[in-house]
Amino acid sequence: MSVLVALPSDGRPLSTLAGDVCDDTHALDDGTRASALVLKALAAIHDEDPPQNAEERRACWERAGVECDALSTSVLTAGFRPGGTDPLSATLRTWTDAGHAAVVTLAQLRDYGPPRGATVVHAVENPSIVAMATARFGPSCPALVTTSGWPNSAVTHLLRQLTESGAQVRYHGDFDGEGLRIAAHVIARTGAQPWAMLAADYLAAVRPGRPEPGNITDVPWDPALSTALREHRATVSEEHVAEQLLADLAAFCGLARPRAYFGPADQSTHGPLPG
Repeated sequence: MSVLVALPSDGRPLSTLAGDVCDDTHALDDGTRASALVLKALAAIHDEDPPQNAEERRACWERAGVECDALSTSVLTAGFRPGGTDPLSATLRTWTDAGHAAVVTLAQLRDYGPPRGATVVHAVENPSIVAMATARFGPSCPALVTTSGWPNSAVTHLLRQLTESGAQVRYHGDFDGEGLRIAAHVIARTGAQPWAMLAADYLAAVRPGRPEPGNITDVPWDPALSTALREHRATVSEEHVAEQLLADLAAFCGLARPRAYFGPADQSTHGPLPG
């Protein structure tokens, strides 16, 4: 089906996708046969049951990069201190000064984004890492974004805004089949770079007896990583390496030097600290 060929999308509204692909802006409306077929196929790709309600259907579309609602579609952030006087900049500074995370809607990002000022932004798969970072660093927390699993259109839009504005976005996720697919998607769609996502990172943290990682697909930034997961058949979630991730983030609070590795192209430096 031509709709599946056009996915994942880059944050286009559902009606725009339908108009572009089906020549009918209502062809993929909730309840249509075409919508049901596409959602069933998307669920099968991720080895899940087809969505059963409106919330699950919206989540399925958003995971494929399709915007369903610019107000309810949002992204969890922390540590941003943009210097502008617009409402988004002021709000983000207020929550950062209070040591809290902030939820930003897609509509706000479109009107006022991107939040400028951070030269390096760390993105993670799980909100628990953001919670631990804000608890540890408080108002000194460096700029963070969480995809909360598969990124919705607000997450994708923000990360693309950041990379296009010149910020370095560094991404970390779970070491399992789904985590690798999410990482590959984020890196390909937003221009992010892998952060502590090499085979060496996995091998340093893997332990016997952890859950099976599921179906493992190849990753472009370090083929040895996929090989290592297939050999050890054990998941390493972000929570398992949370202390190491927080140690990396501490470098950007001025508390410690960063770790040596950043990506496969240069495993001897983490890159310059932001000024």
